[in-house]
Amino acid sequence: MQSIAPTDAQAMIADSARQFAARVLAPRAAELDREGGFPRASLAEAAELGLLGINVPEALGGVEAGAVAYALAVIELARACASTTVAMTVSNMVAEVITKFGTPAQREEHVTKLCAGEYVVGGFALSEAGAGSDPGSMTTRARRTDRGWVLSGQKLWITSGTDAGLFVVWARTGEGKGTRGITAFLVRGDAPGVVRGKPEHKMGQHGSTTTPLDFNEVELDEDALLGDEGHGFKIAMMALDGGRIGIAALALGCGIQATEVARDYALERRQFDAPIASFQAIQWMIADSVTELDAAKLLVLRAAWLKEQGKIFTREASMAKLFASEKAYAACDRAIQVLGGYGYTREFPVERYLRDVRVTRIFEGTSEIQRLVISRDILRRYAAV
Repeated sequence: MQSIAPTDAQAMIADSARQFAARVLAPRAAELDREGGFPRASLAEAAELGLLGINVPEALGGVEAGAVAYALAVIELARACASTTVAMTVSNMVAEVITKFGTPAQREEHVTKLCAGEYVVGGFALSEAGAGSDPGSMTTRARRTDRGWVLSGQKLWITSGTDAGLFVVWARTGEGKGTRGITAFLVRGDAPGVVRGKPEHKMGQHGSTTTPLDFNEVELDEDALLGDEGHGFKIAMMALDGGRIGIAALALGCGIQATEVARDYALERRQFDAPIASFQAIQWMIADSVTELDAAKLLVLRAAWLKEQGKIFTREASMAKLFASEKAYAACDRAIQVLGGYGYTREFPVERYLRDVRVTRIFEGTSEIQRLVISRDILRRYAAV
């Protein structure tokens, strides 16, 4: 495994993300949280810097910096604005999925446009009302026609559903039960029959729209098929492995920033004629947060390194996502406690970090699903001994 210190190239990507976050995302984050909407302008600027294709080959318009550089960049971006960052992580994931499983024509047509921001961002349409943690229960269907396919059904909880220009959509094409017969398709956001629903009113990440999508007899050409027919579940699971690294890094960024705000506040705030940082109760909260977040970062970078090396990283990605999301939430909660009443108000950003980080324990597989993935892998390995 690589050294804990990033390489020069990785550090350069992280620094570029840090500067972009400070210049573009941070000044807009509070207003975006208050007003809602979708950060189109910020995402367009991100595309110009290559941040929508960090781990995508240069030949397809990406930066080709690797999974470790991607994780480091996401941490820096999330410290400024989790709402914008989650749209970027999903779009990066979609670009990587098409790069891996698409035909040369699909890669040239779609990945280049995702990296350039021509599609604004990409969307990942897997979940349904009755098929969240259990994608094998999906009811969206695609039936063959003389010209290709006709897609019908509804998806829920789609990040960037209001603005994404391209979606990877999963539908049932066979008669098998469970995950058999599930196929992935590439669907343009402006295709006739694609209806974008009203954004959900959420606890946090107000600048990231989350919507239902209706597919009303959407006609697709044969070249909309991504990968082999009936093998879509494998594509989804491999995509989610990588997506979990991104969400773990996003959670980590929120936790780190909240902890730094709490640290600075504790050094300045005085009670009983002393900075509250001199009180053991405050010191221990900061110590716990920094220790746990450092451990989470190591898990994230380990999973990213394994991915970058072409090794199996499913369990490690789940471990990183589970630990980082739960410990980042705890760090944000402690930050509010350190700030006391101020932490509960919008005068300080820590309450936003807490609201924004909470969903990282849910999407890309809940914490409970991560524990299933981890435990099954451990038990399967030992059962084979």
